[in-house]
Amino acid sequence: MQIQTHIITTIPVFNLKEPLENLVQFFMENTFSHVAIVQENRFLGVFNANDLENFEVDKTIEDYRYNLQSFFVGKDTGWLDVLESFARNEANLVPVVGDHEKVLGYYDITDIVGIFIDTPFFSEPGGILVVAKGIKDHSFSEIVQIVESNNSKFIGGFISEQIDELVQVTIKISSNNMNEVVQTFRRYNYNILFGNIDDQFIDDLKERSDYLDKYLNV
Repeated sequence: MQIQTHIITTIPVFNLKEPLENLVQFFMENTFSHVAIVQENRFLGVFNANDLENFEVDKTIEDYRYNLQSFFVGKDTGWLDVLESFARNEANLVPVVGDHEKVLGYYDITDIVGIFIDTPFFSEPGGILVVAKGIKDHSFSEIVQIVESNNSKFIGGFISEQIDELVQVTIKISSNNMNEVVQTFRRYNYNILFGNIDDQFIDDLKERSDYLDKYLNV
């Protein structure tokens, strides 16, 4: 998926020698979280809007150079990695850096999330499953094989969380044969953390639980 057409070139970058007051004015007039700082047209880092409230306005940007954060994406970075950069840095604006450390512009989180929402993962009808397995034991090829072996269509998926040695994978599949897919995942030792489907396995457990309650009440 090409996202380069979403690079914004109308948002300014600031030179290290500029007055800090220029940054303050920029953040007062906008809701952006960060902005890029350059020196001799080379990217140095980004300033966080939250840091400015502790600074003296009559200083220059260079006086607070040590506060620069170092994150950016390249012009060829994929959209999932761009999304990760937003999340990791709690940013709504990420600079795009090209050859010779030149700032080409920015990605706005609203635009990138909009691209994500327009993907088949969201636009095609189907059901969502969140499965979990050991980081060394899972594979996307196996997940796809499980889905398709039950005559269901694999629409998309991504690693949604990783905790210690456990990986959670969120997938979307066509609605047909969902229960069979779930049962096959369990046979392959995947834990089902979420599913917006009628899970026959859960229904069976409820029936057995009801039967046990009746037996104990006799």
